[in-house]
Amino acid sequence: MQLELDNQDIRIGTLVNGNENTANYIKQILPYGFESFSITFWQTIGATDIHRLADEVNAVLADTGARISSLSIFGNPLETTPIDLETLAGWDMLIKSAHLFGADIVSGFTGRLRGRPIDQSIPRFKEIFTPLAQMAEDNNVRIAFENCDMDGDWKSGDWNIAHNPTAWQMMFDAVPSPNMGLEWEPCHQMVSLIDPIPQLHDWVSKIFHMHGKDCTIKWDVVRKFGVDGPVPFAFHRTPGFGDSNWTDIISELRLGGFRGSIDIEGWHDPVYRGKLEMTGQVAGLNYLKRCRGSEFVPNPR
Repeated sequence: MQLELDNQDIRIGTLVNGNENTANYIKQILPYGFESFSITFWQTIGATDIHRLADEVNAVLADTGARISSLSIFGNPLETTPIDLETLAGWDMLIKSAHLFGADIVSGFTGRLRGRPIDQSIPRFKEIFTPLAQMAEDNNVRIAFENCDMDGDWKSGDWNIAHNPTAWQMMFDAVPSPNMGLEWEPCHQMVSLIDPIPQLHDWVSKIFHMHGKDCTIKWDVVRKFGVDGPVPFAFHRTPGFGDSNWTDIISELRLGGFRGSIDIEGWHDPVYRGKLEMTGQVAGLNYLKRCRGSEFVPNPR
């Protein structure tokens, strides 16, 4: 199947776990119309043979028009336990290996000093990511940090400091590399009751990759129980089922010059899950394509 993407500057795809089944998984869902795939690892690359994985994935994608948008590793590279050191080694390996997949983005969490305020993690962030940013520049790769709080806040957390615009400014001041930016989605900002559209105005130039994930906020719960009470007030959603207007989001991305992929981060929706997971993802895929402008139509000459 050959995708017709004439001049589609924004692709719509999905996340895929990096393991021995990656290529087979991509092969099964390609016919649904996904245009890009983000290959993700949790904390460690483990025993995965990156060269073999690249060969298998490239064989599946050959002559389809689809592509690998990014490689990701989600862990804590700022700490020093054995698994944290594996995460840091994973960043190194993926930056050096992205070209094997035809990708130019490596993404993940920043990490943080566990149990300490965000500002106290900045010196360690600078120590770790200054050489990684230089490596990325040398390999024509861009680093993108996901904006998930992982249940942390300004005062404490375990995984990530890149979930707050104040922290973003501190990070980019500490490591002022043009190859360092964000892997952004509206969901995580909405969970913090931040309006994502005004944020796009300020930060779109630093957004390198998008996760396609939305949020439903139950304002009746907020008004009755607040945001720290026993009743959940926000739910992660597949695009098309949450509160965001993705036509507006994609318009802001285009106005800001974004070129790249919106890859659906599935396996979070409280309704379209289990046997309905791919039903929800394909619905989200088609919804995002409509918000993008559906199929490309050339202008008359």
